[in-house]
Amino acid sequence: MAMAVKLEKRLNPSAAMNVIVPLVSVLAAFVVGAIFLTLTDRDPLEVYTAMFKGALGSQYGLAETVVKAIPLMLCALGISAAFRMQLWNIGAEGQFYMGAFAASYLPLTYPQLPIWLMLPGMALLGCFGGGLWGLAPAMLRARWKVNEIITTLMFNYVAILWVDFLVYGPWKDPKGFNFPLTAKFPASAALPTFGDSRIHVGLIIAVVLAAVFWVVFEKSRWGFEIKVIGASEQAARYAGMNIRRNIYWVMLLSGAVCGLAGMAEVSGIVGRLQPNLSPGYGYTAIIVAWLSKLHPAAILLVSILFGALQVGGFFVQTMGVPASVAAMLQGAVLFFVVGGEFLTQYRFVSSRKEVA
Repeated sequence: MAMAVKLEKRLNPSAAMNVIVPLVSVLAAFVVGAIFLTLTDRDPLEVYTAMFKGALGSQYGLAETVVKAIPLMLCALGISAAFRMQLWNIGAEGQFYMGAFAASYLPLTYPQLPIWLMLPGMALLGCFGGGLWGLAPAMLRARWKVNEIITTLMFNYVAILWVDFLVYGPWKDPKGFNFPLTAKFPASAALPTFGDSRIHVGLIIAVVLAAVFWVVFEKSRWGFEIKVIGASEQAARYAGMNIRRNIYWVMLLSGAVCGLAGMAEVSGIVGRLQPNLSPGYGYTAIIVAWLSKLHPAAILLVSILFGALQVGGFFVQTMGVPASVAAMLQGAVLFFVVGGEFLTQYRFVSSRKEVA
């Protein structure tokens, strides 16, 4: 008799595992981080305590955590729309930049517009820029089966370099002492903030969008179609669903929400278009979406966690610890989340068989 081990897909993954696995993934990432810090002669408990206090232990730190979480919320919500249909939109970063570029056109070209025209116009342009940047890979995927992972990833570099071209060239502020920045936006182009903090109404937009996404994808007919197509294109086609049209609409929606995140960043935080506008919000949002199991409410909470990691990473620099510790923890979380997702969907089954 010989022992054989094989993988078997779970027909009904446990609901408890869907909760426990992400939590264990985060814990495992912090354990790996602690090992790394120990090997570099740092006290993990001291570093983690400093990160926690810096990000959540004061009113300022908490406000900055929310500020960092807002673009993550919006980008992760956008990504989740595509992921539900098994469309792997890795282009949130580029869609973020194109949304920021498109939204910047209005205050730079028509700075005299009143706020009631300026802000809605910037939001529409941001959605338009990000949506078109998501629609282009969708067309390639729907018509010629071009892998959307590759196209959306490549489009990121094009978008980032396009913004660099503008701020170093045509849109460069002539009064900016030769720095690669556009002119400062007028006051009418600034999103309102809460009190003396930098938290802007982008937070309200993200919460409202999360509620809308839950209704659309959980309660509507279109949301049901998206689930069916994601589970089996063959079954969806047999049921008469228009797969190509749904690919277009889902990627358009996904890109539009990511573009709105870019608009919120230039309008609510930066106040102008500039290089390195994003520290990787579009990529981090992929981790947020996966860790949240694509649930809109969970996306809001996990975005706060990753916002805290970023802000805490800045605070630990005062201890001589590189801020890249936060990026390392994010990467470790992604690694364990992917591994945990595999164990959630599959299991190892052993069997005995006779050997001739």
